[in-house]
Amino acid sequence: MTVPKSVHLLVWLLVSVGRVFSQQPNETVPAPTKVYLEHADMQAFDKNINADMQVFTGNVCFRHDSSFMYCDSAYFYEQSSSLEAFGTVRMEQGDTLFVYGNYLFYDGNTQLARVRENVRMENIQSDSSIVTLFTDSLNYDRAANLGYYFEGGMIVDAQNELSSRYGRYSPGTKQAVFNDDVQLENPDFTLFSDTLHYYTDTKIAVILGPSVIVSDSGTVHTSRGWYNTAENKSLLMDRSQILSGNKILTGDSILYNRDTGIGEAFGNIVMQDTAQKVILEGQYGYSEEKTEYAYATDSARCMEYSQGDTLYAHADKFEVIPIDSTAHEIKAWYNVRFYRKDIQGVCDSMQFNTKDSILYMYTDPVLWNEQYQLSGDTILVYMKDSTIDYVHVIRYAFAIQQLDSSSYNQLKGNDLKAWFEGGAVYLIEMDGSVETIYYPVEDDGTMVGMNESKSSHLRIWLKENKMERLIVWPEPQMKLTPVPDLQPEQKTLKGFYWYDYLRPRDKDDIYRVAKRKTEDVPQRRSGRFQ
Repeated sequence: MTVPKSVHLLVWLLVSVGRVFSQQPNETVPAPTKVYLEHADMQAFDKNINADMQVFTGNVCFRHDSSFMYCDSAYFYEQSSSLEAFGTVRMEQGDTLFVYGNYLFYDGNTQLARVRENVRMENIQSDSSIVTLFTDSLNYDRAANLGYYFEGGMIVDAQNELSSRYGRYSPGTKQAVFNDDVQLENPDFTLFSDTLHYYTDTKIAVILGPSVIVSDSGTVHTSRGWYNTAENKSLLMDRSQILSGNKILTGDSILYNRDTGIGEAFGNIVMQDTAQKVILEGQYGYSEEKTEYAYATDSARCMEYSQGDTLYAHADKFEVIPIDSTAHEIKAWYNVRFYRKDIQGVCDSMQFNTKDSILYMYTDPVLWNEQYQLSGDTILVYMKDSTIDYVHVIRYAFAIQQLDSSSYNQLKGNDLKAWFEGGAVYLIEMDGSVETIYYPVEDDGTMVGMNESKSSHLRIWLKENKMERLIVWPEPQMKLTPVPDLQPEQKTLKGFYWYDYLRPRDKDDIYRVAKRKTEDVPQRRSGRFQ
């Protein structure tokens, strides 16, 4: 099952977010220590300006604890343990952090360094790669080991280039936080965001605000989740959406692998193909960009609108399998119920091929059109110009037309074909062991009686749902019983079942769980329905 994998990743995300908010600057400030002058070529005092100010020039170097600061010239305020540095300014923190700029003000009591103009912070990672922060205004808090900018900045590593209006970077935790006009540039994509956290060691970006990811393969819209830029894998939450060509994938959460093009969606998912004109819905969805294969399960619904009127279908699982660039095949598995204005149906499994416009119904299929009910072993519905052309019932065909609450015209045989015009049946052909029950009516609608016949072949022409012409051959057996003489057991053929209670009434009724009554389940004998 795929779901446990998603749960694992969701837990990972929660842990990551916890890590994000737990890594705030250390509020405990250690006791102040002194700033020392290590070297300078020249020293001077100007008591008229500031009695405490010392002026140093030439190869100036200061030390504060394990941090060294280099510059061309500096003002040193020994009593306040602070300094101003000018020229080519460089600050070193151990052998992994280096800060460069044109100006530095450093307060030894608060351990806060303010670096300005052409600022560059370099952090050497454990794999010897370098993360560089560029800005014109950087404040670096040595106590918290945190640098932050507020007038625009950029962080660059071997994988990505990230910029924003406001941001901060922690060399110790390798976490960068970006706010306002955030942009992540990757060779394969560009991410635009409002709020983004990025880990320079794992190359994972944690998305915490409205974001758009743009690439050659498509566009992603999300507002929460994470993106592993090294592996091109992501977990997107809060009704995220992936657009790839004519495909749109939406879900409460989405697992997406950009390299493989595989997306898995969880919770109220919608997968739409605007070119093939099909929409899949459910609680779980799977999609492949490269093969264009997709499936949906769990309260799954398929909407196929390539034929004009939309076909709404519900099943345990739907698959969309591409045939070529212009056609596809939809397969529905188990407990299928569908609704379209002109036809409705139920069956165990179904498939629809847009190339030949044929709807295949398998295992106990029942099809309705107006007051007609068709059932059999297999039913094929042929479409033409977005309407039904004809229906073919293969094996054990049974056609029923309801006249009133107790009277039904009935046809039974091995094979049935029904042709349609304007959405209504106008011709029926039946072959093989044909049996019929038909109620002739007078012009005023009065029933003459019940006509029974048996033959090998039958053909009926209909007009406005009434028989216009009938041919049965060869050597038909026919019997007419007047209505007053009819007994209840005479009024139905063997194997008659009226399944109107199963019929989907509208596009929402396809979700209704409708089981056949015990007395309406055909009994199998010698592998056949009787």
